Amino acid sequence: MQAIDTRNRSIVYRTRGQGHGGITRLMSPSDLGESLKPFVFLDIFNMEKPLLDAMRAGAGMSIHPHSGIATVTVLTEGQMKFDDPAAGTGTLAYGGVEWLRAGSGVWHGKELTPQSESFVQGFQLWVALPPELENGEPESRYIESKDVPSAGPARVILGEHAGVRSPTPAPAGMNYLLATLQAGESWTYQPPTGHTVGWLAVAKGTLQTETSVHAGDMVIFEDSEDAITVQAGPDGDAVFVLASAVPHPHELHLGNYSVHTSAQALETGERRIEELRQRLVAAGNRRTSTGNVPVFR
Repeated sequence: MQAIDTRNRSIVYRTRGQGHGGITRLMSPSDLGESLKPFVFLDIFNMEKPLLDAMRAGAGMSIHPHSGIATVTVLTEGQMKFDDPAAGTGTLAYGGVEWLRAGSGVWHGKELTPQSESFVQGFQLWVALPPELENGEPESRYIESKDVPSAGPARVILGEHAGVRSPTPAPAGMNYLLATLQAGESWTYQPPTGHTVGWLAVAKGTLQTETSVHAGDMVIFEDSEDAITVQAGPDGDAVFVLASAVPHPHELHLGNYSVHTSAQALETGERRIEELRQRLVAAGNRRTSTGNVPVFR
């Protein structure tokens, strides 16, 4: 294996999060999210057959609300189907993306359903929205793998990298990439100007930077615009997400499932969530013939 340049950007923090069932919480708005905003939340999910069977039967994940943020779900293994009258039907596989801009408020949790899979893995990221979007109109996009562009070994999930722009309508100033490196392969990511926030999380395999980063690890890099160089370990492919951004300049005001830039914006979002809850109860069973429950907005 080739040596990694010792000038590589330094890691300042490492975590394996807290697991519950098949989901591990790597970052929350009340902890690392405060340092890494606009990235405020990250789960890695490793869902096995019992949970997937429950989801296929309409159980599993619960319906819950959000406001003030966008959620970004990307798959690293397996497939999930979507069926939404407002966004169409299809299948998400490796690199496929669900973009849900909660804005003024949504309820969701059952809009993605596994097919005949025995294992599904991926990440769910939350990004804090700027004031002009945090109480704006909600939006759902499902972008199938074939429509998510690549730049070298990386799928461009959010933002722009190496002249390749993501179709996801995210706010400016953030990049989010999904990459797979073959055993021993090296890759260097150069953040755009102003992107001093940087982190990565590994889904599979091992990466070498200044130290080894294993599957299930999330590492945070020093605040800098310096490049990040990684190399896959010798024993197999490494699959990981990497993100960089211009720091979010606003305070985080937190609700149970909401993140806003001010107490007033949070109050507005939570009031809208309660209005939607009452309408959701009145709407009754919204499960589609394919087993999905579309996002309620």
